[in-house]
Amino acid sequence: MKKYLLLLLIYIFWGFQLPAAYAERPVLILVYHSIAEYKGTGSKELYVTPENFEKQINYLRDNGFTLLTFDRWQDRKKVKKPIFLTFDDGYKNNENVYLIFKKLASPQFQPTGTLFVISDFIGRENRLTSTDLKRLAKSGYFSIQSHTATHVDLTKTKDFTHELRDSKEMIGRITGKPVIALSYPYGNFNEKVVEETKKYYSFGITTTPELFFEKGTKDELYYLPRIYIKYSTTLAEFARIVD
Repeated sequence: MKKYLLLLLIYIFWGFQLPAAYAERPVLILVYHSIAEYKGTGSKELYVTPENFEKQINYLRDNGFTLLTFDRWQDRKKVKKPIFLTFDDGYKNNENVYLIFKKLASPQFQPTGTLFVISDFIGRENRLTSTDLKRLAKSGYFSIQSHTATHVDLTKTKDFTHELRDSKEMIGRITGKPVIALSYPYGNFNEKVVEETKKYYSFGITTTPELFFEKGTKDELYYLPRIYIKYSTTLAEFARIVD
C-alpha cells in the first residue's frame, strides 16, 4: 500500500510541477548595434569588434546553443539552449555578421540573427541598402524586421501609421518575407505604443535588461526584454550572461 501511495505522490508531483517549470523556462535575447572596429564616431559601447563577435558566436556554437529568430519563436520550446541575437539600426557594418555567420556555419550549427532596420534610413550613408537586405534575407542567416520608419520615440509620436504600418510594408516589399517584430527605438514604450504595435506586429522588443520568462500574461510578447552586448563585454562576461 505504501509503495502505491509513493508512486501516486511521485506522479502528482511530476504532473503538476513539470508544466510550471517548463512555462518559466527563460529565453535570452541579446542586442547588438555595430559589429566593427571603433574609430571614434558614436558611442563606443554600441560597438563590438568582429574579432570579439566571432569569439562569442564560437562560444555559442561550442556550448550547444541554438540561434533563433522571431519567426521561429515556437522553436524555443524544442531546443535545449535557445538564444536570439538582434541587431538594431541596420548599419552597413552588419555585413560583418553575415561573414562571421557564413564562416562558422556547419550542418550542426546554423547561425541566425534578426536585423531591426529603420525603413526610411535604408540606403543612407553607413546603412544597409535594399539590395543588401534582399541578399541577407535570401541567405537564410537573417530575419529582417522593423525598427520603425524614422527611429522616433514612439511615446512622443502621433504618426503611428507611418512609423509602424509603412515601415512594416516597406521592409516586407524589399525582403519578400513576413515582418512580424518591432524593436522600440530607445527602448521606449507605454500602453498606447503597445496597443498600436499590436495592430501590425506579433512581437514588441524592448531594452529592459533581463531574461524573458513566459508567464501567460496579457501582451507579454510586446514587452520582450534584451541584454546588451557591449564593446567592453569580455568573453568571460559573455559566457556568464548566456549561461
